[in-house]
Amino acid sequence: MAMKFILLLISLVLPAASHALSTPAPYVPILAAKSYVLFDYNSNQVLVNQNGDVRMELASLTKLMTAYLAFDAIKHGTITLEQKLSVPTAAVKYISGESRMLLKAGQKVSVDELLHGLIVQSGNDAAITLAINIAGSIAGFVDMMNQEAKRLSMDNTHFANPVGLPDTQHYSSAYDLALLAAAIVRDYPQHYPLFSVRNYTFNNITQANRNRLLWLDPYADGMKTGYAESSGYCMVGSVNRNNRRMISVLFGADSDRLRASESQKLLNFGFENFDTIRLYDKNQAVANLRIWKGTESLLPIGFRRELFLAIPKGARDRLKATMETRQPIFAPVSGGQQLGVLKLTLDGQPYAEFPLAALESVPLANVFSRGWDSIQLFFQ
Repeated sequence: MAMKFILLLISLVLPAASHALSTPAPYVPILAAKSYVLFDYNSNQVLVNQNGDVRMELASLTKLMTAYLAFDAIKHGTITLEQKLSVPTAAVKYISGESRMLLKAGQKVSVDELLHGLIVQSGNDAAITLAINIAGSIAGFVDMMNQEAKRLSMDNTHFANPVGLPDTQHYSSAYDLALLAAAIVRDYPQHYPLFSVRNYTFNNITQANRNRLLWLDPYADGMKTGYAESSGYCMVGSVNRNNRRMISVLFGADSDRLRASESQKLLNFGFENFDTIRLYDKNQAVANLRIWKGTESLLPIGFRRELFLAIPKGARDRLKATMETRQPIFAPVSGGQQLGVLKLTLDGQPYAEFPLAALESVPLANVFSRGWDSIQLFFQ
């Protein structure tokens, strides 16, 4: 007899809110820009998406991926912060108007200095020096950039160089850059403070960070600016207020000053119109499911990380949750295996979905226990 599977729906009571504010649902801000995205870091939610998937020339925002791969090289021991790298000739070939750290061919410069030059001064020479020393060639480093973009699900991104020079095969989108910015914050918190450095002096020459947000907003701590003729003035911004982080990505402003002020408007919109609430703690059991033919009869399911959700202010009481699982569930089950979905609705409309995972592993029971479960299932 073929086993029939059923979809089990269970209504859940969400954890109580600490407070609730009664405010209207937020509007979508209209900014003087071609493309922009607002990303809530804690919940991994896009709160605003205006042409966020359109491919744009990303200019020096490219260096976010260059920095990410440099951090990865440090993590895996390819380079160290104290290590002195030789500046290759390719790094000092000057192109009119490009940002530079003012390196000299053959000069020995520490990785720490190069990272400051890359992130604070936006130096193309620093980017090329790091790329060649990490991958052996610019082409090899570009391959790494594209592999990493694919891993991060940056589907509208392709790199052709590590600095952001114009190329028809060099582009990204506001949404993709939000994913990259979040990955930097998440994966390399020990290096992230570099993005908040306002000025850096190398060879007795001081250059200022072009990110005006660092001066406009006391809670701003990153990330990167750029300019390209086709995409205008662009910026990735990041603000952390009261342990809530918002990331903004903006393309197509008409000036340096405007890209900062419009980015700040977008970030302020997120903080003023949304609450980010913790729904469940890491490894907190959302429910206990019946499991058959295993060494245990009940299996806790939940999330392997803290689960946050961004919702319009005052909407907590209008949020409803249901759990869907496919029954029956049989051993063996591995910890982390997806067994269901948590579905959330707001005012009766679908709002978000999250996969529910087994919080424990349950191996097969002995033959006698499995036989007894088979008998019980037969009569169900």
